[in-house]
Amino acid sequence: MVSAVNQPRAIRTDLAAAPGGHYSQAIVHNGLVWISGQLPIRANGEKLVDAPFEEQAALALDNMLAVLASAGGAPADLCKVTVYIRDIGNWPAFDALYAARLGAARPARSVVPVPELHFGALIEIDAVAAVVAQP
Repeated sequence: MVSAVNQPRAIRTDLAAAPGGHYSQAIVHNGLVWISGQLPIRANGEKLVDAPFEEQAALALDNMLAVLASAGGAPADLCKVTVYIRDIGNWPAFDALYAARLGAARPARSVVPVPELHFGALIEIDAVAAVVAQP
Protein backbone atom coordinates (compact mmCIF):
# COMPACT_ATOMS: atom_id res chain seq x y z
CA MET A 1 0.00 0.00 0.00
CA VAL A 2 1.28 3.47 -0.91
CA SER A 3 1.34 5.99 1.93
CA ALA A 4 -0.55 9.27 1.53
CA VAL A 5 2.78 11.13 1.42
CA ASN A 6 3.96 8.91 -1.41
CA GLN A 7 0.79 8.91 -3.53
CA PRO A 8 1.07 9.28 -7.30
CA ARG A 9 0.00 12.79 -8.34
CA ALA A 10 -1.78 13.52 -11.62
CA ILE A 11 -0.57 16.44 -13.74
CA ARG A 12 -2.97 18.64 -15.68
CA THR A 13 -2.05 21.68 -17.72
CA ASP A 14 -4.17 23.82 -20.03
CA LEU A 15 -1.06 24.36 -22.20
CA ALA A 16 -1.43 20.93 -23.83
CA ALA A 17 -4.37 18.93 -25.14
CA ALA A 18 -6.67 17.50 -22.48
CA PRO A 19 -6.77 13.71 -22.22
CA GLY A 20 -9.23 12.21 -24.67
CA GLY A 21 -9.77 9.10 -22.60
CA HIS A 22 -9.40 7.62 -19.14
CA TYR A 23 -5.82 8.73 -18.39
CA SER A 24 -3.78 11.70 -17.11
CA GLN A 25 -1.43 13.94 -19.06
CA ALA A 26 1.25 12.73 -16.65
CA ILE A 27 1.76 11.15 -13.25
CA VAL A 28 4.46 12.15 -10.77
CA HIS A 29 5.57 9.44 -8.36
CA ASN A 30 8.77 8.93 -6.37
CA GLY A 31 10.58 11.74 -8.17
CA LEU A 32 9.68 10.56 -11.68
CA VAL A 33 7.17 12.05 -14.07
CA TRP A 34 5.58 9.66 -16.56
CA ILE A 35 4.24 11.69 -19.50
CA SER A 36 1.44 10.12 -21.55
CA GLY A 37 1.67 10.01 -25.32
CA GLN A 38 1.38 13.47 -26.79
CA LEU A 39 -0.16 13.88 -30.23
CA PRO A 40 -0.28 16.91 -32.54
CA ILE A 41 -3.38 18.32 -30.87
CA ARG A 42 -3.55 21.93 -29.71
CA ALA A 43 -4.61 22.80 -26.17
CA ASN A 44 -7.99 23.90 -27.57
CA GLY A 45 -8.55 20.39 -28.98
CA GLU A 46 -7.75 21.21 -32.62
CA LYS A 47 -6.13 18.17 -34.24
CA LEU A 48 -3.34 18.98 -36.69
CA VAL A 49 -3.35 15.51 -38.24
CA ASP A 50 -3.60 16.93 -41.77
CA ALA A 51 -0.65 19.30 -41.23
CA PRO A 52 2.86 18.58 -42.58
CA PHE A 53 5.04 16.27 -40.48
CA GLU A 54 7.25 19.09 -39.17
CA GLU A 55 4.25 21.01 -37.83
CA GLN A 56 2.83 17.87 -36.19
CA ALA A 57 6.21 17.00 -34.65
CA ALA A 58 6.75 20.52 -33.31
CA LEU A 59 3.33 20.51 -31.63
CA ALA A 60 3.76 17.03 -30.13
CA LEU A 61 7.16 18.12 -28.74
CA ASP A 62 5.71 21.37 -27.39
CA ASN A 63 2.87 19.42 -25.71
CA MET A 64 5.35 17.02 -24.09
CA LEU A 65 7.46 19.93 -22.84
CA ALA A 66 4.38 21.80 -21.52
CA VAL A 67 3.29 18.76 -19.52
CA LEU A 68 6.86 18.31 -18.25
CA ALA A 69 7.02 21.97 -17.17
CA SER A 70 3.68 21.63 -15.39
CA ALA A 71 5.20 18.76 -13.40
CA GLY A 72 8.12 21.00 -12.40
CA GLY A 73 10.57 19.68 -14.97
CA ALA A 74 12.70 20.95 -17.84
CA PRO A 75 14.36 19.28 -20.84
CA ALA A 76 17.47 18.56 -18.74
CA ASP A 77 15.27 16.39 -16.46
CA LEU A 78 14.20 14.03 -19.26
CA CYS A 79 15.46 10.46 -18.79
CA LYS A 80 13.77 8.58 -21.66
CA VAL A 81 11.76 9.72 -24.66
CA THR A 82 9.89 7.36 -26.97
CA VAL A 83 8.79 8.66 -30.35
CA TYR A 84 6.35 6.80 -32.58
CA ILE A 85 6.39 7.90 -36.23
CA ARG A 86 4.45 6.60 -39.19
CA ASP A 87 7.25 7.16 -41.72
CA ILE A 88 10.87 6.54 -40.74
CA GLY A 89 11.78 8.84 -43.64
CA ASN A 90 10.72 11.70 -41.33
CA TRP A 91 13.43 10.77 -38.80
CA PRO A 92 15.93 13.47 -39.94
CA ALA A 93 13.28 16.21 -39.78
CA PHE A 94 12.19 15.00 -36.35
CA ASP A 95 15.77 14.81 -35.06
CA ALA A 96 16.41 18.43 -36.10
CA LEU A 97 13.25 19.68 -34.32
CA TYR A 98 14.05 17.55 -31.27
CA ALA A 99 17.61 18.89 -31.02
CA ALA A 100 16.38 22.49 -31.34
CA ARG A 101 13.74 22.03 -28.60
CA LEU A 102 15.93 20.04 -26.17
CA GLY A 103 19.20 21.95 -26.62
CA ALA A 104 21.97 20.41 -24.54
CA ALA A 105 19.63 17.78 -23.01
CA ARG A 106 20.26 14.33 -24.47
CA PRO A 107 17.95 11.82 -22.79
CA ALA A 108 17.84 8.19 -23.86
CA ARG A 109 15.52 7.92 -26.83
CA SER A 110 13.80 5.41 -29.08
CA VAL A 111 12.24 6.27 -32.44
CA VAL A 112 9.76 3.55 -33.36
CA PRO A 113 8.18 3.32 -36.83
CA VAL A 114 4.52 2.29 -36.58
CA PRO A 115 1.83 1.60 -39.19
CA GLU A 116 -0.72 4.03 -37.74
CA LEU A 117 -1.48 6.32 -34.81
CA HIS A 118 -4.68 7.64 -33.25
CA PHE A 119 -6.64 10.15 -35.37
CA GLY A 120 -4.24 9.46 -38.26
CA ALA A 121 -1.44 11.47 -36.63
CA LEU A 122 2.09 11.10 -38.02
CA ILE A 123 3.78 11.24 -34.60
CA GLU A 124 3.23 10.56 -30.89
CA ILE A 125 5.72 11.18 -28.07
CA ASP A 126 5.85 9.93 -24.49
CA ALA A 127 8.57 10.44 -21.90
CA VAL A 128 9.88 9.81 -18.42
CA ALA A 129 11.72 12.50 -16.45
CA ALA A 130 13.21 12.94 -12.99
CA VAL A 131 11.68 15.84 -11.08
CA VAL A 132 11.66 17.03 -7.51
CA ALA A 133 8.60 15.55 -5.86
CA GLN A 134 6.12 18.18 -4.74
CA PRO A 135 3.73 17.68 -1.81
